[in-house]
Amino acid sequence: MRPRSWLVMLVAGAAMIACAAGPLFALATVGKPAPALVVQELGGQTFDLAKLRGKVVIVNFWATWCPPCRKEMPALDAFYRRYRSQGLALIGLSADRRRDKSDVIKVMQSFGYPAAMLDDAKVNEFGEPSSLPTTYIIDRHGIVRAKLTPDDKQPVTAQSLAAAVLPLLKLH
Repeated sequence: MRPRSWLVMLVAGAAMIACAAGPLFALATVGKPAPALVVQELGGQTFDLAKLRGKVVIVNFWATWCPPCRKEMPALDAFYRRYRSQGLALIGLSADRRRDKSDVIKVMQSFGYPAAMLDDAKVNEFGEPSSLPTTYIIDRHGIVRAKLTPDDKQPVTAQSLAAAVLPLLKLH
């Protein structure tokens, strides 16, 4: 086999593997439809992002051991409590291991928004977050409109939430 043929086969094989992997590599992209997400909440209800069309949705990836995550949770909670009656939904997806679920439940007792374990997702086309915390803002039509992360110098704060979410809530 010639070297060039070997390279073509290698690239084709890698492409087939990537396509077969599907949702593992699918990530939310600003301006594109939100990936599918179905997960059982800690309280037992099912969170299905597709069924929340008509609402503005915040999807927050966090962990109990992540100081920046814990720092932004009060802002998420206050924002959710203030605007949920205006069509806002929120889910906190914990990246903690299953064995640490009791720690997640304990932390979430201080907050009024629903949470779930990322490992419990029946469908997760968001994939694993590349960093924590990561927060996505999804509009009423299911389009990702913002991504907030401390790495991108856009952490979740009352101001960043207001800037990203309030214009979407007013469009209804």
